[in-house]
Amino acid sequence: MYRTTEQHDPIEIEQLYRGLDAEDTTSAVSVILKLRGETCDIDCLYCYEKRKEAPGGARIDAGQVRRLAEIFAGRPLAVELHGGEPLTAGREHVAEVLRELAAQPSVVRVSMQTNGVLLDAQWLDLFDEEYPGLQIGISLDGDAKGNAWRVGYDGKPVYPRVAAALQLLAERGRKTGVIAAVTPAILGRAEAVLHHLADFEAVNAVSLVPCFDTAVQRATAASGRRLPASRRLQQAAVDGRGGPVWAISPDAYATFVLAAAAHWIGAGHFARLKLEPVVSTIRRLRGLGSGFCHFSDLKCDHVFTLYPDGRLGSCDELPWPQAQLTRLDQVDDQVGVIAAQRRLPLLNQGKDLMGRCTSCDYRAACGGGCIATRWRYEMAGDQDAYCDYRMRMIDGIAALLAQPAHPAGAWCRTARWRPRTPNSMRDIDAFLTRWNNADAPRPPVRLHTSAHGNINTVGQPGIHEADDLDPAHSQWHAAIEPGVRPLVDAVTRSWELVTYDSCQGHPYSGLDMAPAERRIGILPRDRTQYAQVAAALCRAVTAVAPALPAAVQVTVGRAELECETNGRTVPVLDLILLPAPEHGWSSYFAAVDTATHALVSALADQTPAGERGCACPTPQPVNAAAEEVLT
Repeated sequence: MYRTTEQHDPIEIEQLYRGLDAEDTTSAVSVILKLRGETCDIDCLYCYEKRKEAPGGARIDAGQVRRLAEIFAGRPLAVELHGGEPLTAGREHVAEVLRELAAQPSVVRVSMQTNGVLLDAQWLDLFDEEYPGLQIGISLDGDAKGNAWRVGYDGKPVYPRVAAALQLLAERGRKTGVIAAVTPAILGRAEAVLHHLADFEAVNAVSLVPCFDTAVQRATAASGRRLPASRRLQQAAVDGRGGPVWAISPDAYATFVLAAAAHWIGAGHFARLKLEPVVSTIRRLRGLGSGFCHFSDLKCDHVFTLYPDGRLGSCDELPWPQAQLTRLDQVDDQVGVIAAQRRLPLLNQGKDLMGRCTSCDYRAACGGGCIATRWRYEMAGDQDAYCDYRMRMIDGIAALLAQPAHPAGAWCRTARWRPRTPNSMRDIDAFLTRWNNADAPRPPVRLHTSAHGNINTVGQPGIHEADDLDPAHSQWHAAIEPGVRPLVDAVTRSWELVTYDSCQGHPYSGLDMAPAERRIGILPRDRTQYAQVAAALCRAVTAVAPALPAAVQVTVGRAELECETNGRTVPVLDLILLPAPEHGWSSYFAAVDTATHALVSALADQTPAGERGCACPTPQPVNAAAEEVLT
């Protein structure tokens, strides 16, 4: 192996959560215009905007849009017309707002999120005339059954009218994204729901949004003496234990997203349909950025919400009025906005939540998630549930990327995403070719051993260059550190696999260096072998767990190996022996040889071949309770 190490060092919070900087003229801010506040022409049972119980009826006007651009002068603005329902503002009023947005050079993108009920040809004509680049988003929770909670004030479903709006968009050659709330109405039906949405010609993106509403304890207040049918339905849905019946758990959401991702890949929907949060997860796994704030460092300090009465606050998913920063007529510029942000306890608490992310192995792929949701789980004393779902989702999507033809790997809870930075080899193809050809020339290499047992080209502790050898090389045995040789032999001889790295583990006593754990890296020859090896490692690790010394645990890491010659990456698997929780390095190194021998025996009982799966259970169908709710 040429260069490899684990990613252990913590980073600063600022790398995960960037504060608003008045001198920064390149980073855009997102502004959500609550065009009619919480006013809406339908009454979805789970509506978070109406739960704020803020007075509606007023409208954001063109003058407020102009003032907003003045406050954020010189900075790109991404504006979303939102609600409630923005179309209830009326055609003439919406036209004035769009004209003002079109006149502002700092506005780089305008989108509208609508329930689609009022959308017709006249509206589309207006958009074409006033803002041709307007991006339209539709709220639709999959098929008719999935939209059980989206009803009018009469309690009747609105799905048929929304489906008609999507058909109209297709007839006009328009594309749209769909926001689908994940509730018990669609749990266990990811394939059917995604297939249904993909059948709409106009739909080119689907964003799966979880209803993490278990903390909701009461129905939304209603004005007037007579409750509409929708509010009676909501009262019945809230009157239960464990939150409202439309709420789901983070683990259930992760399961749904992974099932949707597997179908999205297997059915080929990825060719024309963007699926979130899957695409953002893939981008982060690939080391790329994302415009989705849950995966970006542009979080709540770069997201603003404006209400018709002039209230300016942070992200609309944060609780109000705690998220209110100021009023539009009480602030002159970004400096004033930044001062208000720094005074706001809610934002400071949210940023503090990122502290635990700085040393998390998943931070690069996760990006910290949604601050508003993390805050709610923190208040409930259960932030681990949120972090667990993020890790589970990342693990599963990493598996699907590595073995797309074998989606069952997404359900493995043993193989985890464990990126190694850097993790590279000079020429992967040449290495594999040489490994598979016993007659290939193998010149002598430099081997030196450090005082701490490291074998590399310089004989020094730590990460240094080491030549890439194979079992046919005359120095193969001498190049492997003694403590890890039994594992290397088990994998290369019994399993006939390719190893790209190994380390016996080093305590580095007396040095200012973090100890290194025992591990072996496996380079599968193709994606089918990858799936077989991952499943076999899971079975072996699960089987050996009861026999391990208390101080040692074994895990399987998914990572990527980069080829320095051509820059491409290939998926690899790492078998890692780690100190068990609440055990130190001294007890670990005292027991690691015993653990190694137990693991070798477990590996001998498995074989990475055939279609045999891993030891982890597959998801169970949606429970009967959810079916009862829908009827």
